[in-house]
Amino acid sequence: MAIKTEPHLGKAIPDSRGINLYRADPDAAALFAHYLPEALFRHLEPTFVYLGALAGGQLDQLATIADHNPPTLTVRRRTGEDCNVIDKHSAYIEMERLAFSEFGLAALSHRGALGWPDPMPPAAKYALTYLFVQAEFGLMCPVSMTDSLTRTLKRYGDPNLAARFIERLTTLDFDELFQGAMFMTEQEAGSDVSATTTRAVLQPDGTWRLSGDKWFCSNADADLAMVLARSEDMPGMKGISLFLLPKVKSDGLTNDYRILRLKDKLGTRSMASGEIRLEGAEAYLVGERGRGFNQMADMVNNSRLSNGVRAAGLMRRAVTEALFVSRRRQAFGKRLIELPLMRRQLVKMLVWAEQARTMMFLTADALDRADRSDAIGAKLARILTPLIKFRACRDARKVTGDAMEVRGGCGYIEEWADARLLRDAHLGSIWEGTSNIVALDVLRAISRDDALPALKTCDDALLRVASLDSQTHALFAATLNRACAFAAEVATQKSEALARQAASALYHITSAIGLACEAATCGTPHRQALAHMVLTHRLLPRDPLCGDVDAADFDDVLAN
Repeated sequence: MAIKTEPHLGKAIPDSRGINLYRADPDAAALFAHYLPEALFRHLEPTFVYLGALAGGQLDQLATIADHNPPTLTVRRRTGEDCNVIDKHSAYIEMERLAFSEFGLAALSHRGALGWPDPMPPAAKYALTYLFVQAEFGLMCPVSMTDSLTRTLKRYGDPNLAARFIERLTTLDFDELFQGAMFMTEQEAGSDVSATTTRAVLQPDGTWRLSGDKWFCSNADADLAMVLARSEDMPGMKGISLFLLPKVKSDGLTNDYRILRLKDKLGTRSMASGEIRLEGAEAYLVGERGRGFNQMADMVNNSRLSNGVRAAGLMRRAVTEALFVSRRRQAFGKRLIELPLMRRQLVKMLVWAEQARTMMFLTADALDRADRSDAIGAKLARILTPLIKFRACRDARKVTGDAMEVRGGCGYIEEWADARLLRDAHLGSIWEGTSNIVALDVLRAISRDDALPALKTCDDALLRVASLDSQTHALFAATLNRACAFAAEVATQKSEALARQAASALYHITSAIGLACEAATCGTPHRQALAHMVLTHRLLPRDPLCGDVDAADFDDVLAN
């Protein structure tokens, strides 16, 4: 099959600025149509096209400007008064307006938006986020936290407390909007939440006062934040409760906490992360006393899923950039995409990027079922969420680095998107739990929450839909059985050293089966070649001294 190429554009460095990132993605329309209700997809497709154009043009320009002009903190006015003011560049503020107001990304799970009268399913939210994040990564953290805080407040908060804030959290009026955040990490605690030292003291009026330092607070000037603090005089998780912290107290005065400094981060430089000292700050209990982490876990899991979605989006943008360059740049008398090693590199990037997108939609579907009180869907979402957070976020680091290499020296220059994509990609493996922490959470989902049978049932159902010949079907089925048996044994034996291996096996077999199913149902037959590559290169035994290049599969994938 002929490899798709583009007309040579002269000696200028190939520049993708201005392309439509939705149109440039050959599988986007088919996959979005498959995973969204038909009427909703028809309604949203013009928005997908519009957002794809923004992400490849104006939004990408705004993201570049904001990345080069990070927020600054002012702690004292020129008159000598103390203050805590974070100044954001106008480019970042315009991106906030687009995300929160024009596209309603933090609200559309909770209310009608974008001309649709009802809340949309997770697949719609993540499809839009997937496009937006291909231009801007940092802002998607505040968007996700605002959405997740709203969800947690509605689920666990006192109805009267929720009623005070839900309208402001979900409004599409940018000037009225309340943004959300999550202040959990402490300098000594890190991923060990049981070491939390921030104290919460109950007041006669029923409010609480929080005192202590929070070490890593993204969206540091958010209007509302969920905060973990120790409310009971007992060690460990049992003494920790969840609180809603407003920026402005009930008396209209600024709340009693200070932003000590902003973090000078490797990536996500557009968005303000800071260190916060709580000095008797007014807060409201959310949910049951002493069970704060159990309630916060819902918000954490949504943030973890958002990290996985963002990693998938970053990989897709990196692949789009690499394909754009390789089809237009020549070396040694050929286009880069015609060179065997380059083709191999591009296909590897595509495999990892498309695994993540498939897992994104499978997890979105499970979350939708869970929100409709489907017990099996809840178990499925419980295990798929740490799986995508663990593996997709790690793969994004490699894919964005490989895309930079495709562009060559220019990819290392901050004028191009590659450097920003690479820097931002490293966030996903750290925030909301490092790779080790999340891999261990996969084992907890198996041993404590009995989620593995739900995953096995889901994969079996997808495999039945995939149009595979009997021999290939048997190979997929046998590999699925082995992966599940291995993960179950690791969880039963509490073999922490094997947690990453078990999690990777489940991610790879589920994504491979998902890809094969999409090949049969979405009009994207080339995804079957991707499924085979996942199976061959990430799950089955291989001889490292034996050639394994399947040029026909490479041509099939790169022709699309």
